[in-house]
Amino acid sequence: MKKLRMEEAAHAILARNDRGGYTVPTDRLYPFQWNWDSAFVAMGFATFNVDRAYRELERLIEGQWDNGMIPHIVFHAPSDTYFPGPDVWGTRHRIPTSGITQPPVFGMALRHVHEAALASGEAGAEVRTRALFQAALRSHRWWLAARDPKGLGLVAILHPWESGSDNSPAWDEALARVPTTTTTTIRRKDTGHVDASMRPRDEDYQRFIHLVDVYRECDWDPTRQWAKAPFKVADVQMTAILARATADLMHLAETFGSEEDRGELAQMHRRLLDGLARRWRLDLSRFVSLDLISGADIEAPTQAGFIPLVAVTLDDGQKSALTAEIERWLDGMVVGVPSAPRFSPAFEPKRYWRGPVWAVINWLIADGLRLNGAEDLARRIEQVTVQAIENAGFCEYFDPTTGEGLGGDTFSWTAAAYLVLGRRR
Repeated sequence: MKKLRMEEAAHAILARNDRGGYTVPTDRLYPFQWNWDSAFVAMGFATFNVDRAYRELERLIEGQWDNGMIPHIVFHAPSDTYFPGPDVWGTRHRIPTSGITQPPVFGMALRHVHEAALASGEAGAEVRTRALFQAALRSHRWWLAARDPKGLGLVAILHPWESGSDNSPAWDEALARVPTTTTTTIRRKDTGHVDASMRPRDEDYQRFIHLVDVYRECDWDPTRQWAKAPFKVADVQMTAILARATADLMHLAETFGSEEDRGELAQMHRRLLDGLARRWRLDLSRFVSLDLISGADIEAPTQAGFIPLVAVTLDDGQKSALTAEIERWLDGMVVGVPSAPRFSPAFEPKRYWRGPVWAVINWLIADGLRLNGAEDLARRIEQVTVQAIENAGFCEYFDPTTGEGLGGDTFSWTAAAYLVLGRRR
């Protein structure tokens, strides 16, 4: 009975955050359409309304740039409750958008929604999937061209916001090189909605906006941005999600792609898997990102080191080491996997990406564990995630040491995660 009530509550949150075919993450704090949020939300919708799931992805693609990039925010309608808004980004697009991107969960979501459509007999699914497949393929081409111009098999982020893990300890050293000076007046709105102790610090925001200033002055041209970027990290979390989404597009390409598309996707996939394989570090029992400016490995322990599970098939030694490391991170936690471990000096259990647990990250990690045959650990992570939501509500994230709900409430992707993970219990 409780499960049914919670499912109904999750449906109600998605309805409440619907703004006409697209979903805001939560009211006021995030009043626009966010890229990877919407991809997860579409998978949540697919559990009960496939037509609406397709519409979520279609509305996101309305913001896709001609060069293929899917921006991290699409400003479908004005709002004064969020900074930075369209005026700060200064992009010139038919719909106002930000000028950077976010993890490309889109391809994963498209396969998920398409398979739900097949299972439910949804009318018109083939036409809708075909159009979205082509949009996804254009996005993947952009990723490899704009963010891996040297062919490393690793895609780079030029702004911490692109990673989705804005203030992660993984970026501390690289971000410290970014000046705090800006040409933009910073008017933070987030701390008016959520306690400042749960959000990035003011100094982080100054550096974030400095980067926006730099890229705006480049007219958002990818080649100029790459040359000017004071922050440039080959991110294993981003690369792994792109590799997994590429594999999902390869599956869809058997029906919706040409022979050339299939060959192109297979080549992309090999390149990304080869790149990820080189980032495994046995001494750390996880994968590590690469600072492309200093040339140094980023060894700060964060959840990103486990995300390659969604794309890579580990050998027995890697699987044993990585699962043991996840167990170490879970030890003593009320709910895990934390975004940074308790033993890290950077650990802050209530501050955004410096320790709290995120339902969608656990969703990815559990999927990856299951793909690598670690079924019991995957199920355990899913169960504690569902229990945390049932105990604390549909919060943005959770304190791993207490299970307390943090950040925004009535959060769309947490509702989506509950709908998907709750069915796996």
